[in-house]
Amino acid sequence: MKWMIASDLHGSAFWCRAMLDAFAAEQADRLLLLGDLLYHGPRNDLPQEYNPKAVISMLNQMKNRIFCVRGNCEAEVDQAVLEFPVLADYAMLSFGETVIYATHGHHFHADAMPPLMPGDILLHGHTHIPVCRAVGENTVLNPGSVSIPKNGSPHSYLLLEDDLFTWKSLPDRKPYRVWKAGTPAE
Repeated sequence: MKWMIASDLHGSAFWCRAMLDAFAAEQADRLLLLGDLLYHGPRNDLPQEYNPKAVISMLNQMKNRIFCVRGNCEAEVDQAVLEFPVLADYAMLSFGETVIYATHGHHFHADAMPPLMPGDILLHGHTHIPVCRAVGENTVLNPGSVSIPKNGSPHSYLLLEDDLFTWKSLPDRKPYRVWKAGTPAE
């Protein structure tokens, strides 16, 4: 199964469209969203083509292929308009012996790890900065941000196919980092 993993859309119809175009071009099976879908947040400038209603419409059309965790900008009102669950604090995905603990990143992150077994992976968004790093016997991954990248990083998403994670930039879908699960993180 091929997963596309993305985070921090923040209501940008422009970048949501680019992400969904990449999803189609990548022929991914599922889309895992790591939160902050509709609201831009008080610390961010408005993203390009800020239009949460358009984002709602685009994502609802994909509802059967989306898994999502709650970001720090999600609220009950977001669940009222989105037709797929968005209020789970985390999701656990099992890939053989490895567990991926997916969350937004405002509670659990490299400096506040959830309870994990050695070799498990913490996957989160929130910082808007792509990451692949070892923390003890675990790996922390972040796909970066679809709409508001920070620290000079590109608009980006992450693909997971088999045990290979590939970070790609938007809208060109060019890979710029690859990590194979089970190998030392950068």
